[in-house]
Amino acid sequence: MARVVAAMSGGVDSAVAAARAAEAGHDVTGVHLALSRNPASYRSGARGCCTIEDSNDARRAADVIGIPFYVWDLSDRFHEDVVEDFMDEYAAGRTPNPCLRCNEKIKFAAVLDRALALGFDAVATGHYAQLRAGSDGLIEMHRAADHAKDQSYVLGVLTQEQLRHSMFPLGDTDKPAVRREAEARGLLVADKPDSHDICFVADGDNAGWLREKLGDRAPNHGGDIVDATTGETVGSHTGSYGFTIGQRRGLRLGTPAADGKPRFVLDIEPVSGTVTVGPRERLSVDHITGTRPRWCGTVPERVEGTVQLRAHGAEHRAVVHVSGDRVDIDLVDPAEGIAPGQAAVIYDGTRVVGSATIEATRSVEALR
Repeated sequence: MARVVAAMSGGVDSAVAAARAAEAGHDVTGVHLALSRNPASYRSGARGCCTIEDSNDARRAADVIGIPFYVWDLSDRFHEDVVEDFMDEYAAGRTPNPCLRCNEKIKFAAVLDRALALGFDAVATGHYAQLRAGSDGLIEMHRAADHAKDQSYVLGVLTQEQLRHSMFPLGDTDKPAVRREAEARGLLVADKPDSHDICFVADGDNAGWLREKLGDRAPNHGGDIVDATTGETVGSHTGSYGFTIGQRRGLRLGTPAADGKPRFVLDIEPVSGTVTVGPRERLSVDHITGTRPRWCGTVPERVEGTVQLRAHGAEHRAVVHVSGDRVDIDLVDPAEGIAPGQAAVIYDGTRVVGSATIEATRSVEALR
């Protein structure tokens, strides 16, 4: 059996994952990640994952399971690799996924590196995904048995080396069963609500948080909102970082569209601060260019499968071509509101092939 670090966030999933790993005979040590330089500034109560309250919940769960427990301070690394990256991406007009970046840079890089250096064999988390041994000897990551809870999208950045040292004990079950199991084990977090949104945005107001952090960064302090159809300036804003591709609400346009239909954000130009809006049909894209690929196994040249473009988004049939660090994705099923900075995670059936960061898209309307 293996020596395992169980990453315990303070929620029910990670607690049951740690308990299952220990029950399977592994030598398990619970670790809570202190990710905030000031825990009071992060989400608290039911919606957090890295506060003092969450640390206490994790410690109590470890006591019930009967495993050692430690807190690892990774707050500086988290701030640099996740929080600063989040700000930089929005300032550049892109839409990042901080949870995916946290998995890539913190939970399966910094934590795994430290665990291996300390003589541990693997890191176990409460993510819903499945690992299987492939016929070629590689470790494959597949969607969770409960597709509604599946979290393979935010794990699509993991490499083969990281997968070989990972454990996802909850991949074969669903959330109601996990809660029942937690209650049966006497874990007080059995009924603790799931965390939501971004942990380091204390009140859930992403735009307000970005305005506070980036408000003085020129040239992002303001600009025009322009209608793509007429070229007319239809409004203004105080920061392009407050918008994302596909956004409809909160645009505060001074001039209604001629056809009376709602307008959506189509493009964000961070240098001039110009935000372009237009009709919904202009959001539809059929081609995506990706960069910074991360492969879960062998680097493919061509994949006929599906891609997922949001954490809780639908799968789109696609043909993927890979050339070095460039990934071209032709969507058989066009997608709407796809923003640069998001991740395109590539699947072959239920198997995760890898992921790429969306660099650019091509509108279906551009071909007409």
